Formats: sequence, C-alpha cells, structure tokens
Amino acid sequence: MKKRVIQILTVLIGIGVGVGVLPLIWMQLGLFNQVWLRLSIVNALIGAVIFYILSLISTNYILRLVDRAERRLNDLSTGYIAFGSLGLIIGLVLANIISIPLYSMNHPIFSILIPVILMVFFGYLGFRVGTRRIGEWSHIFQSRNKKDEAKSDNEIIKPVEKKDFYQYKILDTSVIIDGRIYAIAKTGFLEGTILVPTFVVHELQLISDSSDALKRERGRRGLDILNTMRTDKNINMESYEGDYDTIPEVDMKLLKLAKTIDGIVVTNDYNLNKVSEFQKVPVLNVNELARTLKPTVIPGEEMTVTVIKAGTERQQGVAYLEDGTMVVVEDGKFFINEELKVVVTSALQTDAGRMIFTKPAHSTKGIQSEDNKSKNENKKK
Repeated sequence: MKKRVIQILTVLIGIGVGVGVLPLIWMQLGLFNQVWLRLSIVNALIGAVIFYILSLISTNYILRLVDRAERRLNDLSTGYIAFGSLGLIIGLVLANIISIPLYSMNHPIFSILIPVILMVFFGYLGFRVGTRRIGEWSHIFQSRNKKDEAKSDNEIIKPVEKKDFYQYKILDTSVIIDGRIYAIAKTGFLEGTILVPTFVVHELQLISDSSDALKRERGRRGLDILNTMRTDKNINMESYEGDYDTIPEVDMKLLKLAKTIDGIVVTNDYNLNKVSEFQKVPVLNVNELARTLKPTVIPGEEMTVTVIKAGTERQQGVAYLEDGTMVVVEDGKFFINEELKVVVTSALQTDAGRMIFTKPAHSTKGIQSEDNKSKNENKKK
C-alpha cells in the first residue's frame, strides 16, 4: 500500500514538473518551436512517465527513509514537533515575503531557483530555532499562563521560596547507568515528565564506545535502561533535543537546562549534588532516597549475615546486607564464608552509605552468662 501511494505521489510531482519546468527546458534547447512540445498535456505525460520510471527505481529506498522518519518522529516529544513546525512555518513565510520581488523576474534562476533556496534555508533556520529553544519557549508560555490565571482570579502573586512540584525531572548520566531510576519511575513516585537531554545520551554513547571494558559495559547498560523506559507505557518520558554549544561540561549543561525550564535534576553524583546546591538548582539524589528508605537498626538487635572477607582492624570481618549496607563483625575474621548470627552494637551514617557494627551473638551470650554467674555468687555470699 505504501509503495503504491509513493508511486502515485511521484507521478503527480512528475506532472507538475512536466507542466512547469519542461517548457523552459525545451526553450533552452531550441525545441520550443515544435507545436506538440508546447501542449501542457504532452509535457504532463512526459513528466509523469519520467517520474514513474524513477519511482520504480527508488521506491524501496524511499520506503526505508519513511520508516526511519516515522521511528524518529515517534521518539520525539510533542513539544519538540509543535515548536519545530511553528518555526518551520515562520521561516517559510519569511522566505516567501523576501521572494516576492523575485517572482516578477522572467529569468528562471531568480523566479524559481533563488526562492527555493531561500525557502530551504529559512525553513531549516526556523525549525532549528524552534527546537533548540524549546525549553525557553515552554518556560515563557508557562509563565504567561500563570500570570493570566492570577489576573483572572484577582490573585496577588507572592514570591515563593521553595516549590513543591517540578514538571520536568532531568536525568543525568550517572543515575541512568545506576539503573534504580527505572524501578523508581515504574512505581509512579516520580510525578511529571522525565526528561532525557540528547547531550546526556551522547555521553552515554561515548562511554559505551570506550576502550575500557568496564566503562563500555556501564554505557551499554545505561542505553538499555533508557530504551526499556521509553517502551514502558506507564512512564512519561520525553527527549530534549536542544544543546548549549558554549558549555563543554555535561553537568553544567544539565544545571543550565534545569534553570531554563524550571526543572529538577535527578542524579546520584555527589559532586553534581554539591554544585547544584551552590547554584540553587533543585536536585533529587537517588542515593539519599535509598539511605532514607533503609530500615533502621538499634543496638541489641540480632541479624544473620555471611562474612565474606576480613576487615582492617581488630580481627574484624565484613559482611553485606541485601541492600548493600556494610556490616562490620568483631572477631569476624574467624568466620569467613560462614553464616553467623550477630548482635548490633552501633550504626554509623556516612556520605558513602551506612555502616553497622556488630559482634557474634554467641560471644554476647557468653558475657551475659558470666554476668549472671557473678550475680548469683554475690547473692550467695
């Protein structure tokens, strides 16, 4: 069906070219004195036949281009297409206004070729301006809508120190590679729109092409997570095609974008978090969320762990809980690769995570039994 439609459209284009262009070609070749070449129906048939033959040769290639264009459009956000189309229309209108004096000239270069070149140039320029500044346009329209609503309701707009809701959650490279963002988004805790800038995707691509095997694996994992999130219908995710060519660092681009569209950066990068606080850009840190959601432990609580390696001091052993929390076991060096019941003595919260200090439960029971024995002896005396 698509092939037939393309062939019909190609033939129609051939008819238009035949009627409009072929007489000029005959005139340049000195064949316009032939009466039959002056007939529009003849030129239309010649153009239709030529373009039909071209369609037979190029239809498969055109179909591949159309399919690729459809996939590309499906990946683009509605705002990107809307602002791009608006910029394209404005560019074409400007090109036609500039070309008005040229249409009156009889020479085909001035009346046909130059206007076409102007339309292509201004159309492309308008499309690029519309799409590269999409964040600024959205912010302008949102600001105007808020002002109009405030005026209609006779409200006085007061400065708000801190917002409760940000429409755009902008993902950085580290949080995509980490992978937990997909689980968080899938549960529905991230309201609004998850925004993935193209410069972040480009950085992921560079990492996935790295010569270092570990970096390459991390980059590919990040791209796989993005593709999985995009295909999930329960996740509202869009891409941002704009860029800041004058800013070389991706982190600085993220902060600039967040300021421009009034968004919030989602990351697990400690340094980016600090820079964001300094520049007063709101941040959601996945590591902080994970630390907050970890269950609390109190001294005296028992748990069962598997000691996997020796510690650094006092014959310590090291174990890990399922969520990755490090458990330091006193005298645990003697129980490596063994399942051991331990008692919590204290817990320490650090920037890198939480550490739980414990000692084997049997040693605690031994101490308790010695204390009970000494108490009984004192009673007898």
